[in-house]
Amino acid sequence: MGRVLISLPRRRIAAALASAALGLTLLTGCSDDVSCGLDQCTVNIKRETNASVEVLGVQAKFISADENTVTLDVAGEQIQLTKGQQAVDVGGLQVSLSSVTSDAIQIEVSR
Repeated sequence: MGRVLISLPRRRIAAALASAALGLTLLTGCSDDVSCGLDQCTVNIKRETNASVEVLGVQAKFISADENTVTLDVAGEQIQLTKGQQAVDVGGLQVSLSSVTSDAIQIEVSR
């Protein structure tokens, strides 16, 4: 039997590889504390001074928290998030507070 080779144009292969690399770049900037989907991430940040994480190309840094409110520095802007509050627009992202515990906070970040 003869071999049948399917040849894709180089441009299509290059575009597919570039797209895959971009997707990996968006996800690999994330640590174990970040779980990302296509355009939304769940982020866990430790409640300690200078704790930070990079998500979707933006740095998020813990500033302070109480039972229901968290202050973060996101993309160089200081924001306050309250549980149950609508997402805050910062650095081209929507950021909302999911939970606050004695050890960590959990936020949702989306494009």
